[in-house]
Amino acid sequence: MHPAPLALPQEPAEGFAGWAADLIDALGAPGAGLAIALENLFPPLPSEVILPLTGFAAGQGVLSLASALFWTTLGSVAGAAALYWLGALFGRERVHALWARLPLVRVSDLERTEAWFLRHGTKAVLLGRMVPIFRSLISVPAGLERMPLPMFLGLTTVGSLAWNSVLVMSGYWLGDQWDTVGDYVGVLSEAVLLLVAVAVVLYVVVRVRSRAAGRARHRRGAG
Repeated sequence: MHPAPLALPQEPAEGFAGWAADLIDALGAPGAGLAIALENLFPPLPSEVILPLTGFAAGQGVLSLASALFWTTLGSVAGAAALYWLGALFGRERVHALWARLPLVRVSDLERTEAWFLRHGTKAVLLGRMVPIFRSLISVPAGLERMPLPMFLGLTTVGSLAWNSVLVMSGYWLGDQWDTVGDYVGVLSEAVLLLVAVAVVLYVVVRVRSRAAGRARHRRGAG
């Protein structure tokens, strides 16, 4: 029995939404997973469209909610792993040269992501899955720096499942209004970045105070 076509009230017959709807119609939940894998490999593809649309499809009975979450998370991890190995095998110069040839992407985004990874390490891989553009590109510096693969895959799976669940469930609950999710993604992403910044500041403050206290004890002991 073939799944019913997506009767979307917003008629996403064109653009990214139409492309994603066609994949889901043709392949079901694996089609959603494929779309998200490609979104990881090519960041201009918007997860904030694909994932809520997948949730709406689940709400319409085209696929199950569990399969939607499973396949989109698997697609996220598969795409991230491909970029990880791209960084690990090609090296920084060749990756940058390749990135510069791709349409609709900017080398500056990759450079900013590298800097963020070098500052925040594991937190960047985990929380970076919740920030557009960074969610895809964070895999490249992880590969360049040869982060242990089990750690990378574990953090990517947890972060991807969290992010995908938010957007898929939003589309599932909003129904006909699934396409409004994208309006709120930017706010949520900025909130994640703010939390990371606050955490880093607190960490630095604690380390500075700890070192100052240690020096004071050392002076008292020497005196």
